Amino acid sequence: MDTLNRPVKLSGAVMTHPRRLEEAQLLAAVDVQGRIKVVVDPEPEGRPTALRVAPLSWECVDPDATHHLVLQDDVVLAEGFFDYAEQAAAAAGDEAVAFYAGWETRNGAVARLAALTGAPWAYTLQEHVPCYALMLPAEVARGYTRFQQEDEPGWPYDVVVQRYLNARGIPVRFCTPSLVQHMDMPSLAGNAYHGLRQATLFADKAVESATYDSVRFPVVPFYQYGQARCAVQNGTGWEYVETERHLRRTGLLDACLTGFASAAPSPLPEQVRRAVWVTAFATGVVTADAPEPDPATATAAMQTLGPGGLCEDYPVDELLALAHPVRDLALAALEEGRKAPRSGGRPAGSTPRARIAVTGGESSFGSQLARLLGDLDHPADHLAGSPAVHDLDDVSYVVHLGRPAAGVQVLEDVLKAAEKAGVERLIYAGSAAVYRGSGDQAATEGGLTEPPVDPIALAWWQEEERCRQWGEDTGVAVQVLRLADPVGPHAPRESPSVRWVHLAWTRRPLSLNPQGVHQVLDYRDMADAIGAVLAAPPSQPVLNVASATYAEEELAGLLAEVSRRTPWERSPEDGAERWSMTTELMESELRWTGSASVFEGMRDLAQWYACDIHGGENIR
Repeated sequence: MDTLNRPVKLSGAVMTHPRRLEEAQLLAAVDVQGRIKVVVDPEPEGRPTALRVAPLSWECVDPDATHHLVLQDDVVLAEGFFDYAEQAAAAAGDEAVAFYAGWETRNGAVARLAALTGAPWAYTLQEHVPCYALMLPAEVARGYTRFQQEDEPGWPYDVVVQRYLNARGIPVRFCTPSLVQHMDMPSLAGNAYHGLRQATLFADKAVESATYDSVRFPVVPFYQYGQARCAVQNGTGWEYVETERHLRRTGLLDACLTGFASAAPSPLPEQVRRAVWVTAFATGVVTADAPEPDPATATAAMQTLGPGGLCEDYPVDELLALAHPVRDLALAALEEGRKAPRSGGRPAGSTPRARIAVTGGESSFGSQLARLLGDLDHPADHLAGSPAVHDLDDVSYVVHLGRPAAGVQVLEDVLKAAEKAGVERLIYAGSAAVYRGSGDQAATEGGLTEPPVDPIALAWWQEEERCRQWGEDTGVAVQVLRLADPVGPHAPRESPSVRWVHLAWTRRPLSLNPQGVHQVLDYRDMADAIGAVLAAPPSQPVLNVASATYAEEELAGLLAEVSRRTPWERSPEDGAERWSMTTELMESELRWTGSASVFEGMRDLAQWYACDIHGGENIR
């Protein structure tokens, strides 16, 4: 979008706390036209939160303003910032404009790609909106207060802004480099555990953009929480996967790891070296079609890769000391990625596999499972809703995700279509919840011989029985997998892990029973286990599948570590489930045990819930 000749009238605010009143006043004074008000937390003695002062900051729009800018009090502005903001307001139309992208965020990685490709503007990925310096059209700014008042309480301020803008269908664009820098000051909102947070790239002087066109990148490699991850556009949605998985899918992982093996020695820990190399290599692949960036830009972009990925793990002095070796390694990997030969995709397995249809469950979870099965050389498609017979043409195996509360008719339709299509095997992916009410005993596959009394367990049992009866009637092999609670993106909302992450992100206490026991199944282990079952003869009718077993307080502690620390309180009820499934049959018959990092799976769950459940799918 080129600059529009529309008049702009800017108003604004600095949101602050009495302890930072002087800093806020100095920041407001940078605008020589005096348009920036200082808005102070009305209840400074209360629990620290930006949510008290945010409504006051967004509703103080001047009556004749076209745009309203809200700054946080712990930032530094580039020279010429306000003139640049007016130019951006004239060009951006009805879009939201952010002037900052943090090195620890997904959008910090978008900023890195924008810098390396010479794009001064880019659109954000879905995650909390960068609110250190955010400008909205005046009418949109005026609507924020009502939205916050009516929204579910407890979400962090920047997530509330994300939810608001998504509800309004408003995209967020940001400039590269950032024209706002976050200062290293003590957090008043309890965010100190995030470590040092600064911009991916910062310019201390604003220069008018040559263009105001804003770009989107279909693939965004990022380094966050010490993990190499990748945002990949998948049709109309996004998938967040390990970067090595993405490179394997595109046929480039071997080239990446060959380059890594021959890279110059580095003082970095091995895990850091590999994650940095993979992230920077993938960044080179994404930017390979753009002109080669000038050395200064490439150096600046890679200088912040390490601090962004490791800021929660290292104190500031150690973090900054790592920046230089990370930069040098990342620059070498970037160049390797830029020159890597392009491929038509992941090489096919040596032996053709039978086609699989994944049915039932939540659509997003089923689609994710189908892609993960494909990564294991089990070509799979997810069929949403009730499939027709022709949908199962050439399908050998059906994996049906049980969902008794909502999927009884879908199951009947799947069985009917599968019989007519002549499938060879049905895998019913059920739940360990079928063992509810088992007391404190070990739950074995053969131990459940009668319908359970617990109503939830009974519903799962009835779906199992329906599949078994169908198998007897049709002669089709049926296997039941009793799966522990899935952990990972798109996990069922009713699972304890999802419920607890929700409570943590919305600042509500967890009610825990110290006698409780939980088994979980990493979402990648789930695909791996199903793949192992499909690769073997259907010798066992029922198999228990789990990645790990935790005491209730232990699991809550892990989830707090990957999301937000929240108070615990002891459950007044003495109804905790104390049983756990035995998984020896899966191990002895199929030589299968979980191999994925459950901690990483929990982190993926927490990040999905923090960033990706708030709408915005239709914003382009």
